[in-house]
Amino acid sequence: MCICFMMMVFLPFFGELVLGEGEGDLVTFIPVEQEVERGLEAFLKRSIQDAEDQGADHIVLEINTPGGAVNAADNIAKIMKASDVPITAYVTNRALSAGAYIALNADQIIMEPGALMGSAAIIDQSGNTAGKKAESFWHAAMKSAAELNDRDPKYALAMADPDVDLPDYNAPKGELLTLNDQEAVKVGYAEGTAEDRTELLSVLNLKDAEVSDAEVSIAERIARFVTNPIIIPILLSIGSLGLVLELYSPGFGVPGFMGAGALLLFFFGHMIAGFAGWESLLLLIVGVVLIIVEIFIPGFGIFGVLGAVGVVASVVLASGQSMQYVLIAVLIAVTVTIGGSYLFIRLFGYRGFFKKIVLSDSTKSEFGYVSNATREELLGMEGVAVTPLRPSGIAEFGDERLDVVTEGSFLTVGTAVKVVKTNGSRVIVRENK
Repeated sequence: MCICFMMMVFLPFFGELVLGEGEGDLVTFIPVEQEVERGLEAFLKRSIQDAEDQGADHIVLEINTPGGAVNAADNIAKIMKASDVPITAYVTNRALSAGAYIALNADQIIMEPGALMGSAAIIDQSGNTAGKKAESFWHAAMKSAAELNDRDPKYALAMADPDVDLPDYNAPKGELLTLNDQEAVKVGYAEGTAEDRTELLSVLNLKDAEVSDAEVSIAERIARFVTNPIIIPILLSIGSLGLVLELYSPGFGVPGFMGAGALLLFFFGHMIAGFAGWESLLLLIVGVVLIIVEIFIPGFGIFGVLGAVGVVASVVLASGQSMQYVLIAVLIAVTVTIGGSYLFIRLFGYRGFFKKIVLSDSTKSEFGYVSNATREELLGMEGVAVTPLRPSGIAEFGDERLDVVTEGSFLTVGTAVKVVKTNGSRVIVRENK
């Protein structure tokens, strides 16, 4: 009886000791590295979905990023909030700007000693303030992310708004707030610190859980590179300049391969990232075909304009970026193409495709071209007009009759004439007195 009582009392503790913390659970680690862009968004969407499909009990985002695109960060936050699996943000080095926003949308935050989080002002592609409307949206988003897990929103606002005054945390008015690990714990923006994964799992009471890692595929690495906002205008510039220069040079060579390769890389990367479909690639092909049709069959510019619109529309559909950004990228590509083409022609001259379909030679006499053979042997020959010459007519020279023309005077039949000049089939005579 005593033994049974002891077993009933201690069996729960004994069972817990045997099972361990998190034994039987699955924890998936997903890296959030480099810049935040649409490629990272696609990777996280796929990785979180895979973790859910594999039955993960916990997801850890290992964050080390300087920030990046606001639209990508906002979409990533929506993906995180839509997941039923608990998500922990583990800041291993820095979670700045958009990275801080992603961390705040996790269920909890653990930081590596010495890690930083904050400095989340919104800026445009040129590094300038993005404008009141964009700032207002971003401040509201940061505040909402902080309040999601009952964190004091003033620190999130101080990360995004330099007008918030927090001198005790080295963020007086005019400076953005960046919290280290200890400060983040103090203000409730981190639930703790961990030196490594082992300590992190211990903090999460999952030290005996099974661990899996989300791997970035080669295709996703390409997609992340291609979808970087800095890389997009570079690829478009190389693509358009390469194809245009190919028209300026004989055969299909390096410029053509570079141009086609850059455009294919652009569309391939955006298709892998999930932003471009076959419709955008088809629209590109149709646009290029219309431009070629305009070259061979002039249509008052209609085919050319429709082709250009098709190409630009395909880039807009495939990019996954805002219309304003894509148009700026296209404008950069057009400027680079025009400038590069001008320099190429100035340095090397035009030796390309259009020389094969446009006649550039002229049939000048100095090049040896004549419509009829010039009969120089007639010079000085004497004959007689057999028809009135008014001023043209027929004259007989020996046994040969020729069409002739006087220098302007009218001559009657039987007038003696002499050849004074020949030019092709034209024979000029004057009266032989």
